[in-house]
Amino acid sequence: MKFPQTHTLEQIATIISCDFVGDKNFPVEGINEIHVVTPGDVVFVDHPKYYDKALKSAATIILINKQVECPEGKALLISDDPFRDFNKLAKYFKPFLKAEKSISDSAVIGKGSYVQPTAFIGNHVSIGENCIIGANVTINDHTVIGDDVVIQSGTVIGGDAFYYKNRPEGFDRLLSSGRVVIENNVEIGCNCTIDRGVSGDTTIKEGAKLDNLIQIGHDTVIGKKCLIASQVGIAGCVVIEDEVTIWGQVGIVSDLVVKKGTVLMAQTGVTKTLNQNVYWGTPAREVRSFLKEQAYIKQLPEFIQSFKKK
Repeated sequence: MKFPQTHTLEQIATIISCDFVGDKNFPVEGINEIHVVTPGDVVFVDHPKYYDKALKSAATIILINKQVECPEGKALLISDDPFRDFNKLAKYFKPFLKAEKSISDSAVIGKGSYVQPTAFIGNHVSIGENCIIGANVTINDHTVIGDDVVIQSGTVIGGDAFYYKNRPEGFDRLLSSGRVVIENNVEIGCNCTIDRGVSGDTTIKEGAKLDNLIQIGHDTVIGKKCLIASQVGIAGCVVIEDEVTIWGQVGIVSDLVVKKGTVLMAQTGVTKTLNQNVYWGTPAREVRSFLKEQAYIKQLPEFIQSFKKK
């Protein structure tokens, strides 16, 4: 998430009441998670395991819970609880805006687009031309939708990310300040749920087609001309490259890549990055190898009996 204007390191430290290391006028342009940071961003880190990754990332301001040597050309924000203070910045720069009506006055809806009664269009939503938004669809704040998009009844676009820190007193939610971006010629079925990014964008690229009852997690990218069948669950920070076909009830864990042209057969469980091929089973295996294994397993009783006779 980029700020409306550049702030100084001192200004950001004042907002979250923490110390800083670096020039007080060091420019701060936004906040982001580690996988989407760019120069000018604040990234937070609160575990020694990830200190080095954060300090060497593209982010130029590191919100950290330990006094460490500041890398050249960067700045530090020293906090006793970076998770809490990252939330403070999210709330400060993108506060919750209540809805005043079912279609916000700040929403922009293009020529030829139609919104069915009972749909909700939030603040600062942009919808392109010749779109159809079905009944009981919810499109939350800051969502961007291209031209010729169809969103069928009951779908929710831009729900909060499922992202929590486990504290002794209970789970603490990381606030979502990102968006959902849906490109041209996308079709989304009934009762799908597409979460917005924590600080970046959840993106569905041009020409993708989604069936009913699909869950897409925060910051995930669905490539061009992907075909996704019903009851698929995709976790956060997944990259589905172009022209991937995903059949029903596939589950995909977070932070991996499914390469261009891959086919995932029904009920496949994806636990690691996959190269282009056809996969089936849990964990996902190349389908021809999987079927050979099943054939060999069926022959085991006969093999065992023949071995005993010897």
